Amino acid sequence: MFVNDLGISAQNLQQLIEQGPEALAKIATEVKKFESYAAQPLSELSYAPAIIDPPITLAVGLNYDEHASELSLDNDSGPVLFSLFPNSLSAHKATVELPVEITREVDYEGELGVIIGKPAKNVTLETALDYVFGYTIVNDLTARNLQFIEPQWSRCKSFDGFTPVGPIVVTADEIPDPQNLKITTDYNDLRVQDSNTSFMIRSVAQLIVALSQSLTLQPGTLISTGSPGGAGRSRKPPLYMREGVVSTVTIERIGSLTSYFVEV
Repeated sequence: MFVNDLGISAQNLQQLIEQGPEALAKIATEVKKFESYAAQPLSELSYAPAIIDPPITLAVGLNYDEHASELSLDNDSGPVLFSLFPNSLSAHKATVELPVEITREVDYEGELGVIIGKPAKNVTLETALDYVFGYTIVNDLTARNLQFIEPQWSRCKSFDGFTPVGPIVVTADEIPDPQNLKITTDYNDLRVQDSNTSFMIRSVAQLIVALSQSLTLQPGTLISTGSPGGAGRSRKPPLYMREGVVSTVTIERIGSLTSYFVEV
């Protein structure tokens, strides 16, 4: 993306976010002039991660009671927070490699992704959503065998390609209430997660407040807000990713994020 005549220079979404809400407003005004423009169909394009170069990706664990219960993990002490490595980001319709010599227990976790739009430090609950640039979908893939033998969760969730993000970012004005969105995950043709963001223990606003008390959330920060129940580990027998599986996470008003899997 390069918009020179508007005084905006941005090669990707991260650069646009860093230029502030005024830049986005200029682009929104211009886009309305081209509503009838015959653009190339999305079906003919390939995707990148919805946000390519976030300053950090922060994941929140155990933010739905049903998920904490099915994993037999405690979520009473406050937000469970860990970071995801940059190499884990992958795109809609990307193929995720499953390193079978390390893990055969890769699980799905459909989650609402929140992208911060301006520096957030010690924000109030009333203003927290004003710091959101937009929303996307995350599939927080997890090597469960590692998760339960290591004291931190970053590695088990940060294998190459283990954080599919997309397909798009919907700006915050399009989703004024992020706490009433249907969220589902399909494993091939089987519906394995079916919930609503209203069941979050800590809302998007509450998470931003809590996180901003200890650190400044920089523009472009991606927050993955936690998974509802229905994880593959909790099923009998367990249901993990295998060669040829297609996983699709769908969130109301955003779309569907599809991932393909191959064993290596």
